[in-house]
Amino acid sequence: MYNCQKCPGYCCSYPLIALTKRDVERLARHFGLGFEEAKAKFTAERWGHKYSMRRKKDEHFGRVCRFFDNEKRRCTVYEARPAACRSYPGNGRCGYYDFLSFERKTQNDPEFIATTDNK
Repeated sequence: MYNCQKCPGYCCSYPLIALTKRDVERLARHFGLGFEEAKAKFTAERWGHKYSMRRKKDEHFGRVCRFFDNEKRRCTVYEARPAACRSYPGNGRCGYYDFLSFERKTQNDPEFIATTDNK
C-alpha cells in the first residue's frame, strides 16, 4: 500500500481536482464563508467541470492545489478536503508512492525526492 505522509504531494499537483457542490459547501463552512464567496475564492471552471480547485505555484510540480502547504508538503484543509482527495487513490494503488519507494530504496535515502535538481 502507500503512506501519504512520505509523499511530496503528487496527487495535489493534478491539473484537475474536480469538486462537487458539496465540496465547495464544506470548504465554505470550514472558512466561515458563504457558498458564493467560497466558490469565487477557491474554484475555477476548467475542462467542463463547473467547480475545480484553484492552483498555485510549486517548486517541485509546477502547480498544486491552493490549499497545499509547499514547505510541509501536506494539505492545510485536511478535515475539509474534497471528496476526490478523501477517496484517493480509489481501488488502486498510488503509482507515485510506488515510484518514490523504489527510488528511495535504490538511492539508499529515505528522504529522496526526484526533482530536476537531483543529478
